[in-house]
Amino acid sequence: MMKRKDETSLVDLCVEKAIDNVKYLGDVSHVDHHMLERILPHCTLDQLMHIEKSSEGMDLSPITDKLWKKFFEKQFGINRTNEVVKKMKEKRVSFTWLQLYEAKVKKMAQTENEAVDRLAQRYKEEVARKQSRQIKTCTKVPPSKRRFCGDNGPGYNLSVKSSNIIKKSKKDFLNHIQKRSGIGSTSKYLTF
Repeated sequence: MMKRKDETSLVDLCVEKAIDNVKYLGDVSHVDHHMLERILPHCTLDQLMHIEKSSEGMDLSPITDKLWKKFFEKQFGINRTNEVVKKMKEKRVSFTWLQLYEAKVKKMAQTENEAVDRLAQRYKEEVARKQSRQIKTCTKVPPSKRRFCGDNGPGYNLSVKSSNIIKKSKKDFLNHIQKRSGIGSTSKYLTF
């Protein structure tokens, strides 16, 4: 019995259904590799990562390695991908593209955190520099206004000194009149 063109096999229907619901896939260790080769290329990066982590005990790298290489190339560029391939050939080492992708993401996160830390440190230094240059209010108490002998400072009071000079002049004047006139007390005659 021959299959017509419009008929699809049960396997094809299963693959189509799995592709339609790829976001719900988890552990695929029980799925045939030939089916996975058709299903997994339809995964996003996060979906493929979830499937990889959920399928512990099963090495999916023969199927997913080329997919991870595409994700690496898409995120980090073709030049960086070619550099990685060249370095692995030179050093005669081999890593899965999942391992390379995770290592690169980790390194970028570390570099980003270091840059954030440096920026935060520079900000703190700039704030400290600005604070050191700010005008600060003085909390010192001004000197008292008491007069000291011979002091002509801020506590020197001109009205007190002139008042004392006038009193002394008045007293001298009265004494002078008293001596001249021979009167005992002139204070009752002269008042200022």
